[in-house]
Amino acid sequence: MTRSPVIEEFKPIPIRRGAGGLDRALFAMRMLADLQLLTCVRFLAPHLGRMQGDVLDVGCGEMPFRTLLGPQARYTGLDVPQAGDFGMRGHADIHSFDGRLIPFPDASFDHVLCTEVLEHAEDPVTLVAEMHRVLRPGGLLLATVPFSARVHHAPNDYHRFTRFRLATLFAGFATAEVTERGNDVAAIANKLIVVCVRLARPGRPAALLWRLPGLVLLAPLTAVALAAAHLSLAFGWGSPMDPLGYGILARKG
Repeated sequence: MTRSPVIEEFKPIPIRRGAGGLDRALFAMRMLADLQLLTCVRFLAPHLGRMQGDVLDVGCGEMPFRTLLGPQARYTGLDVPQAGDFGMRGHADIHSFDGRLIPFPDASFDHVLCTEVLEHAEDPVTLVAEMHRVLRPGGLLLATVPFSARVHHAPNDYHRFTRFRLATLFAGFATAEVTERGNDVAAIANKLIVVCVRLARPGRPAALLWRLPGLVLLAPLTAVALAAAHLSLAFGWGSPMDPLGYGILARKG
C-alpha cells in the first residue's frame, strides 16, 4: 500500500538571536508565545554563560544560542548542507556534516551543544556516540529535545524521546541528568497556539466560513492558557509528566 507524502501545513520559524538590540528584543518577544523556545533558553542559559574553551554546536541552524556563551568560549557551528530546506540561511563559517558522523578528531572540544536536533537524526545513537567521541575528558554536553510537539520539518522528524529513552541514549557518559522542560499546562497552551496559527493562515475562501469564527472563539482561551502557562513555569505548577520537552546535561568521564 502506497502512502501519500506528509505535507507540512506550516514550517517552524527559524530561531534567530543576533547581537543587535533589535534582534534581542524580537527574540525576547518571541519567547512570550514560543514556550518551547522559552523553556530551552531557561535550561541552556545558566550553563552556556559559564562555558570556556572550544564549543561545538551540532545542528546549529541560525546559531541562536551563540550570543549566550561566555566571553572565553570559542564557537564552532556544524550543520547539514541541506539546512536551507529547514528555512535556515547559509553562513560561511558553519562546517558541514552528514547528520551522523562529526568531521573532527577525537577529544577536540571542551563542550558540545545540541538543541532540538536529535528528533531529526535518523540514527541518534551514532550521533550521540560521535558527540561523546569529540568531547575532551571531563567535557560537558548540553542538549534539548522536544516531547509535546507537532510533526515539524516533515518528513525529517523521526523521534519523540521520553526521559527513560534519553537515559539509555546518554548512558555512555560518566554522568547524565535529564530535566523536564515545561509541564502539562504549558503543553496545552502550546497546542492551542499551534491551532490558532493554523486557523489564521490563508487558505481557500470557503474555509474562512469556519476558520475565522473558530479563531475568534479560540483566541481568548489561548491567551488565558498562555498566561496560565507562564505562571505555571514561574511558580512550578503543573505536572512534569507531560512536558514540552527535556534538557540533558551529560559529562564525559
